[in-house]
Amino acid sequence: MTRIITALADISADYDVLFCDLWGCLHNGQRPYPAAVAALEAFRAEGGKVVLMTNAPRPAPYVEAQLDLMGVPRGAWDVIASSGDAAQEAMYRGDIPGPVWHCGPEKDLGFFDPPVDGGPAPEIERVAPEEAASIVCTGLFDDRTEGPEDYRARLEPLAAKGAPLLCANPDIVVDVGEQRIYCAGAIAEFYESLGGRSLYYGKPHAPIYDLAKRRLGLDDRARILAIGDGIHTDVAGAKAQGIDAIFVTGGLAASQFGDDVENPDPARLEAWLDGQNLAPRFAIGRLR
Repeated sequence: MTRIITALADISADYDVLFCDLWGCLHNGQRPYPAAVAALEAFRAEGGKVVLMTNAPRPAPYVEAQLDLMGVPRGAWDVIASSGDAAQEAMYRGDIPGPVWHCGPEKDLGFFDPPVDGGPAPEIERVAPEEAASIVCTGLFDDRTEGPEDYRARLEPLAAKGAPLLCANPDIVVDVGEQRIYCAGAIAEFYESLGGRSLYYGKPHAPIYDLAKRRLGLDDRARILAIGDGIHTDVAGAKAQGIDAIFVTGGLAASQFGDDVENPDPARLEAWLDGQNLAPRFAIGRLR
């Protein structure tokens, strides 16, 4: 049964490393949660290590710049591992054939930069959809107004000819302030419904966890705790990795657990988790 805790400090002494999600846990897409920042800083002050593990489609330097703009202090984390990093490695490794059509906004063009960890970076030719052998999806061109159905005419011919889609962010939706918007995962899921094949590297899939461990230099003895508000990304990914997880109930699924976002209703939480067929070891209203 999932144990509801009131603060990270209740259990932090049992862990060496945190794999902490960003959106819905550390910030809301516009500003950080002060209590969450303080919790991570306190964990590091006691000797723990923090990996900010995010399904953002951009490589770590771009995530870091965004956190700086929001005012998240550098003292709250050690390294960043993004879905964009892991998917970028796969692209340069040759997991998909070129040329590619980039489905996503201009702000995501950093995905095509050389990898931050070094390694080969062959030139990736970007072309129009009708000329592409593969798709690199970092998101929607206008996630404030568009949905997956708006991409049907461009995706159907690509699915018909067997072009794979590399998904740089497996999230389906994310909350930006009070608005819920679609992510690259929604396009990848829609592409599969059209008969296409999508490839994933972020949570809950193994490559992003391998990347995080490599960047922090972890061995098999490290006691790792995952923190996130995505039941099918953060919690499912932790389960697949054999690590404990805190499910942040005040994120994407907050409406399911009562009116007090800081204190989820235990009965509602248990019933909802039963329906998801997932039971994280811990739950918390908001990271603090």
